[in-house]
Amino acid sequence: MFDEIIGNERPVWWIVKFWPVLVSSFAFALLATWLCKKIAIKLNIVDRPDNTVKTHKEPVAYLGGIGILAGLLVGILAGVYLLEGQDCYPKALKWLLGILAGGSIACVVGVVDDVIDIKPRQKIIGQLVAALALIVAGVLPSLSSFVSPFNIVMPENLEIILGIPVVVIFVVGATNSLNLLDGLDGLCAGVTAIISLSMLVLAWHLGTWGFSNVGDPVRVIVCLAILGGVFGFLPFNRHPAKIFMGDAGSMLLGFIVAALMILFAETIPRWWMASIVVFGLPILDTATALVRRMLNNKPLFISDRGHLYDQLMDRGYSLNKAVKTCYCLAAAYALTGLVMSQIRTRYALIVYIVVFAISAFIVWKNGFLEMEGIRGAEKRPAKKNR
Repeated sequence: MFDEIIGNERPVWWIVKFWPVLVSSFAFALLATWLCKKIAIKLNIVDRPDNTVKTHKEPVAYLGGIGILAGLLVGILAGVYLLEGQDCYPKALKWLLGILAGGSIACVVGVVDDVIDIKPRQKIIGQLVAALALIVAGVLPSLSSFVSPFNIVMPENLEIILGIPVVVIFVVGATNSLNLLDGLDGLCAGVTAIISLSMLVLAWHLGTWGFSNVGDPVRVIVCLAILGGVFGFLPFNRHPAKIFMGDAGSMLLGFIVAALMILFAETIPRWWMASIVVFGLPILDTATALVRRMLNNKPLFISDRGHLYDQLMDRGYSLNKAVKTCYCLAAAYALTGLVMSQIRTRYALIVYIVVFAISAFIVWKNGFLEMEGIRGAEKRPAKKNR
């Protein structure tokens, strides 16, 4: 039932040549995050506690997302340099620049929200513009692979038309999911590192089989660049955090992960499905938040302290234990996706449905959909004190 793990088109160490991407993105993210912390404090761009949603003890610097973006930028440019002269270069360059452009747009929108608190509708518009960068660059899912087993040929124009809303859904969904997950020191960055590392394993596996002359190196470059960016930021974001990534960072990370999931939709459906399951924890947390607010007649866009990590702390978990528990959950979803990527699509789909059904049952059974006490605390969006 399982395929061979290692392909015969490329050697197992084929990704080693991309090491400058990881090293450069880490180094520049580390330096840029340190610099952003200094600038944020000097300009008084800080996140102030409010004793409801924001429960940290004292003001903490924002702009960490810019540090991550700096690492991502340098890492991707290093990847572009490594691909120069290869047959895949023109298309890979277009894809990588499109991803970088969209990520930059998402980060800028997040910075604006961190500084002046824009409305949810305005953030969505910014995310749509970021998604447009992927569409223009040609980063679209291969929907024809879903119908080819039934001997159906999908016209290229129809595939593009249907692929556009898919890109928009993934960008908006993933961007907001990681934005909601950014609630504890080190949580969003750490979970993103687990997700990116798992996707790197998938990208490495696909590369050994030579599935795509363009997609294989692009997936590896993006995974390594975002890993380096996150690891360069994390030393400053561990509890007690010296700097927050803010919406700038969470929207950037969400966009990049969305782009990666779309890149995994280039060939066979099961790789796309696996990448979605790897992203399982943010999906679960977002779904829980939306269902909980609907069941309790609460507006969908009002912040509250009812996320999975918040409820763990309300049940007696320390901050570090809550974060580590979320890391374990993220790793469990990632491992499920990696293992199931090696079996036939129809079998994997059944397993995925069972996994999410069990997750939903556990959430319901343990009262995570209730909204009471401190978990019911909510805060309407307001301008940040600066």
